Amino acid sequence: MGTRLPLVLRQLRRPPQPPGPPRRLRVPCRASSGGGGGGGGGREGLLGQRRPQDGQARSSCSPGGRTPAARDSIVREVIQNSKEVLSLLQEKNPAFKPVLAIIQAGDDNLMQEINQNLAEEAGLNITHICLPPDSSEAEIIDEILKINEDTRVHGLALQISENLFSNKVLNALKPEKDVDGVTDINLGKLVRGDAHECFVSPVAKAVIELLEKSGVNLDGKKILVVGAHGSLEAALQCLFQRKGSMTMSIQWKTRQLQSKLHEADIVVLGSPKPEEIPLTWIQPGTTVLNCSHDFLSGKVGCGSPRIHFGGLIEEDDVILLAAALRIQNMVSSGRRWLREQQHRRWRLHCLKLQPLSPVPSDIEISRGQTPKAVDVLAKEIGLLADEIEIYGKSKAKVRLSVLERLKDQADGKYVLVAGITPTPLGEGKSTVTIGLVQALTAHLNVNSFACLRQPSQGPTFGVKGGAAGGGYAQVIPMEEFNLHLTGDIHAITAANNLLAAAIDTRILHENTQTDKALYNRLVPLVNGVREFSEIQLARLKKLGINKTDPSTLTEEEVSKFARLDIDPSTITWQRVLDTNDRFLRKITIGQGNTEKGHYRQAQFDIAVASEIMAVLALTDSLADMKARLGRMVVASDKSGQPVTADDLGVTGALTVLMKDAIKPNLMQTLEGTPVFVHAGPFANIAHGNSSVLADKIALKLVGEEGFVVTEAGFGADIGMEKFFNIKCRASGLVPNVVVLVATVRALKMHGGGPSVTAGVPLKKEYTEENIQLVADGCCNLQKQIQITQLFGVPVVVALNVFKTDTRAEIDLVCELAKRAGAFDAVPCYHWSVGGKGSVDLARAVREAASKRSRFQFLYDVQVPIVDKIRTIAQAVYGAKDIELSPEAQAKIDRYTQQGFGNLPICMAKTHLSLSHQPDKKGVPRDFILPISDVRASIGAGFIYPLVGTMSTMPGLPTRPCFYDIDLDTETEQVKGLF
Repeated sequence: MGTRLPLVLRQLRRPPQPPGPPRRLRVPCRASSGGGGGGGGGREGLLGQRRPQDGQARSSCSPGGRTPAARDSIVREVIQNSKEVLSLLQEKNPAFKPVLAIIQAGDDNLMQEINQNLAEEAGLNITHICLPPDSSEAEIIDEILKINEDTRVHGLALQISENLFSNKVLNALKPEKDVDGVTDINLGKLVRGDAHECFVSPVAKAVIELLEKSGVNLDGKKILVVGAHGSLEAALQCLFQRKGSMTMSIQWKTRQLQSKLHEADIVVLGSPKPEEIPLTWIQPGTTVLNCSHDFLSGKVGCGSPRIHFGGLIEEDDVILLAAALRIQNMVSSGRRWLREQQHRRWRLHCLKLQPLSPVPSDIEISRGQTPKAVDVLAKEIGLLADEIEIYGKSKAKVRLSVLERLKDQADGKYVLVAGITPTPLGEGKSTVTIGLVQALTAHLNVNSFACLRQPSQGPTFGVKGGAAGGGYAQVIPMEEFNLHLTGDIHAITAANNLLAAAIDTRILHENTQTDKALYNRLVPLVNGVREFSEIQLARLKKLGINKTDPSTLTEEEVSKFARLDIDPSTITWQRVLDTNDRFLRKITIGQGNTEKGHYRQAQFDIAVASEIMAVLALTDSLADMKARLGRMVVASDKSGQPVTADDLGVTGALTVLMKDAIKPNLMQTLEGTPVFVHAGPFANIAHGNSSVLADKIALKLVGEEGFVVTEAGFGADIGMEKFFNIKCRASGLVPNVVVLVATVRALKMHGGGPSVTAGVPLKKEYTEENIQLVADGCCNLQKQIQITQLFGVPVVVALNVFKTDTRAEIDLVCELAKRAGAFDAVPCYHWSVGGKGSVDLARAVREAASKRSRFQFLYDVQVPIVDKIRTIAQAVYGAKDIELSPEAQAKIDRYTQQGFGNLPICMAKTHLSLSHQPDKKGVPRDFILPISDVRASIGAGFIYPLVGTMSTMPGLPTRPCFYDIDLDTETEQVKGLF
């Protein structure tokens, strides 16, 4: 310390540097690289200007030409303390490198060198942004906004002329980076008395420190602040008043200036004294401090006469200490930033519910609750401002960088919500999921996160309606949840269909061009240069052609490179649409004259059944997603080898279309607790689980004692089985508890009750007490509990209670569930009262999660494909055996030969029965499970058998939901969604 500080003090007495040409530099640098180490030798300064040597003349303005020992001691103490605190922070966080950014508009580098030297002593990094002296307000703000968003910078100070210190400029600074305490937010906290939560002006603080260190007792003193403006004036007044001083602030042109100067015990000069004001107005013995803002703005000069009193503390004293205190604020900023990086208990403000009876419609309940601004919610749960991308007021995408920040944070407990075999109306898994997290967070004060799937437009306008939960357990706003959200499914549709177009286009061009013409178009001459693209170089490497110059390929290599030779009969990649449309299940494409007779039969799938949706759900990073997209197999060539998206050269484009969709969507429940909505539904024709990334981020955010509740589609026999065997393999996550949702309505159906049809009123068996039907139907519940036990995870049954259920029916279900091996069985009333109605379920889940999970997979992926399919059919569905169609067997043989036999299985099967026949309720036995087709989702990482007549494109019913959906053209409110 001692070897550096005197240099800084000596530099205060040096004349200003001659102005150089205007520059705009953004120079990140370690402080030591720019300015310490004494004069002599004419060393280059931070910005390339030569520093004066020690022997050069100093300013004659300052009397004595030396630094007072008292000031030296105070500055040394502040810097040493900052250095020690920073060292302690870096011991625990070795990668932590706090950075102070200084925006300078001017050519005088004296303050820059002071900051540079002090920062070096403390161990900080400094970035100087040097702008021309005539920079406009807009240019200054532009630089401020850039630094606000730079996560590497932890503090920002302005060294600009006084006329640029407008409210617009000052309040452009992020308060958390405002180490000079000039923003309204920091000043407001200071005035309110929350100095420990804000940054205090280093200049104002330096004035107080110097007075107190000089032995001045401020209590009862009359303080006059002359010529100060804005934030400095406010900070000085506030700090003096805290010390018990009587403070007045006036300007130089005030009529009572002379009388006020005569009365003052201490005078603080906030700007240079005009020449026409005589020194005699200041009484001898008055303590005078000069903290003229001209020094801060780099306009140090001798135009203003010095005031020679015994009690004078000059601007040099104030400004040097202020620079040291700015460094101290910087260290505090870094400490706060580190604290924010670590997981902390949420400071969540939950929203109050006022349930009505009878319960209004879902959309009325949703509109009756005003959601928190999503950026407020994000801050409450520990997300940083630069980790979210806001879409409107109530939803945001969360950047994957949060995983890196919290990588050392222990995960919370992992809970899966599954269900028994449902009726076509659904049994409320989403509602139970939301009610459970509302209970945990809003009523038991436990951090919890719901992870839900994004609904498809298909059921929203088709049969089922909305998927945001129901009653007083919903995600809000439910219209935004159900319609478009942030466009993820649209991105999947665009990417999927781009790949489909690439397949047929490539077949057409290969069939209508020679090798040479095809090659010349694939690798064209552009501006006299021909070169391979990055993805084409990857294809060459795959083919074993180690060349990078397009002109050096042999004819054989040209043909090998240019021709994919796709066998049209082996194409498995279909076009998709997010609408139920039965007439697209089988189509003929290529009938236009321009396609030259190259037509073939094809089909559309529902968008959420696209392999790209599965890739989105199972990926764990942007790089992994790109690799998975490239591996997707779309067909085989005529020699039987797989053709991938990489081969078609489309991987990069697919990744670009999906780059935003990979980020989970943040929303909230009716009670203001957080929800991630990511990836798609349909566990009957897809794997039907929310994304691995949403779960992983949520597990970090809730902390070790928190809970993440994620949902699997349809019954435990399909959604839960795929969650365990596919998703858990991909993520490496181990579940702690399964919540199995049941309803009296569904159990009565499985007990032999009449059919349940969407849009048709329920028969009296479902609205009146019928103990026998419930008892008979509990066989399905018992079977689903047994399926859960195959995986070694404790199961809690959540009975989603409807208003027509009786106490006897409820008690019977809970008793039989516990007899079947459930850890507990709890009736839930969240639909009618919100989280309060699921507190018992939350307590049961928390207790079950404290037990040891003995999780295990159902099968070893290394066994043959047929054996894995048979294991699922027999152990999970209860089938006697499986039956493969010739087409299915041929595809299994092909995938095995191509090296894909060691992938897990994703069965496409009806969700309405444990068997392949939707009308077989309860627990069907001794049936043969027919496998009609098998597909390979290599990028997603699973084999995809189709059971029976299962279709991957749903159809619309006679009376779809869209009959009830409308828009009020005056208020723009959606009507009839659910």
